[in-house]
Amino acid sequence: MRHLNLRLYEDIVGPCEIEEILDLVKRLKGISVVHVNSTSKGGGVAEILRSIVSLFNLVGIDCRWEVIEGTEKFFRTTKLFHNLLQAIPSRRKESITEDMLKEYIKVNQRNIKKIDLTSDVVIIHDPQPAALIEARKNNKNNKWIWRCHIDLSNPDRKVWDFLSTYIKKYDAAIFSMQEFVQPLPFTCYIIPPSIDPLSEKNRELSTSQIKDILRRMEIYPQKPILLQVSRFDYFKDPVGVIKVYRRVKKRVDCQLILAGGEARDDPEGPEVLRQIRREAKDDPDIHILNLAPDSFVQINALQRSADVVIQKSLREGFGLTVTEALWKARPVVGGNVGGIRLQIKEGENGFLVNSVEEAADRVEYLLRNPLCARKMGEVGRKIVKEKFLITRHLKDYLRLIKSICR
Repeated sequence: MRHLNLRLYEDIVGPCEIEEILDLVKRLKGISVVHVNSTSKGGGVAEILRSIVSLFNLVGIDCRWEVIEGTEKFFRTTKLFHNLLQAIPSRRKESITEDMLKEYIKVNQRNIKKIDLTSDVVIIHDPQPAALIEARKNNKNNKWIWRCHIDLSNPDRKVWDFLSTYIKKYDAAIFSMQEFVQPLPFTCYIIPPSIDPLSEKNRELSTSQIKDILRRMEIYPQKPILLQVSRFDYFKDPVGVIKVYRRVKKRVDCQLILAGGEARDDPEGPEVLRQIRREAKDDPDIHILNLAPDSFVQINALQRSADVVIQKSLREGFGLTVTEALWKARPVVGGNVGGIRLQIKEGENGFLVNSVEEAADRVEYLLRNPLCARKMGEVGRKIVKEKFLITRHLKDYLRLIKSICR
């Protein structure tokens, strides 16, 4: 009975994929797993964990999800870590101080006392809780994995040198792309992120459901819809997206939706939102939606109603909003960076761009060639089905656990 709901995934990915998963589970009988990150709401990591932890348990692996607690100063520090690790200097010219590093250490030590880290396998997500590895002094028998979701291709050396003193104590690390891997004294695995096709954000919606949801958000599709879905973050370049829209609108009448929200571990969100609103200048065809973290059905409907989805990121560890849009058969114009390059095949399911001008030209092309846009969308859905669904992600995790626990 435990595997009954797996049949819903089987209808999408086929019986062979499910049988492979169950075969791996048989070899991991009795293994327990805990995932730890810095927020339960907002952002791709939380969404992945919501699905992957449930799926672990569904197939019979005892799995928990823990979230660290932090101070405002801690999250301001780790946001700066995030920016510097992705090689984008702070806009306020801030630098990492000794006081900030002490706060980082103090908060992690406090969480070591609060969180149960006694599972057979401990998977720590991103820099915020990386120092929890110090808890291993109390239990040397379990295995620790550091999962990095960000672009580490050119990290700030001071920040990386500090963090790597902790990361080197792990048994393995996971990166989304080979280009992000840093020299470490153990095996590094490449596991791209994924989406859950059965989640509220990605399940099928009827035409009437979509229309009803859009009407409640006061979105009317009389004009073509350009859409970017992202946290309000400088890395996502929302101001650049508004500039793309303005160039396109001079030639093709359209509307822009910037749908986003804020995350507990990202203190820059309110500032970015203010900047977006200033740039929009009360344009009635620019819709800025500050959505609650659980607005999954609303985002689903927006993505399914978009004529073109934009993801003009300046840095991107992966870009789950690209995956979501491709799954819904939408063509995507994305920044030529990081994990977006894993997903967009130039001219097949979208376009990779390096500037506002390139993005505007590609968006205009798709609006003027709806048949081509539709074909690109169909190719995109096939690519996601083959490479970026949660069942493949689970299988990769199980193989890794089997490898380090034998």
